[in-house]
Amino acid sequence: MLQIGDKLPDFQLKGFDGNIYTNFDYADKYALAIIFTCNSSPISKAYSKRLIRLFAKYEEDSIGIVGINSNDAIQSPSDDFNHMVQTAEHFHLNDMHFLYLQDETQEIAKIFGAKVNPEVFLFNRTRELVYKGAIDDCWENEAMVTTVHLEDAIEETLDGMEIDFPEIPAVGTPIIWKK
Repeated sequence: MLQIGDKLPDFQLKGFDGNIYTNFDYADKYALAIIFTCNSSPISKAYSKRLIRLFAKYEEDSIGIVGINSNDAIQSPSDDFNHMVQTAEHFHLNDMHFLYLQDETQEIAKIFGAKVNPEVFLFNRTRELVYKGAIDDCWENEAMVTTVHLEDAIEETLDGMEIDFPEIPAVGTPIIWKK
């Protein structure tokens, strides 16, 4: 389980486009947000458009945002690779270079210590974990959000500052683990 200050673990995962991506594909990014998410969680669905807007807002600042689906596709068929491709097409992720990767073995989720969908892990330029947890404080209604935890952490990271609140418990649906 990753703690604040830990280095980004190595990974090699298949993207919705069929290509294999590693942590080194993001070496040129000033910061990297890894978000464990999926197709089946109503909370992940509620955040989909917000995350795409966040990606667009910070793309010029060289921030990478990557979604990783770790749910067991046998127990949750809507989280299988084909449904990931459909989700990526629906949101035009290929046009934005927003990656949605599959953690089929669930090893990456275990290494990170991810427990729910969605759950964020933000790494700085030197790939140290600087923030983990929630995206904001109201998944049910974007208009009711009062604190944008992830966006604040990104801003502080871009400014080279220490994160004021490096851990905010993520609210989400439990990752569906293999039996």
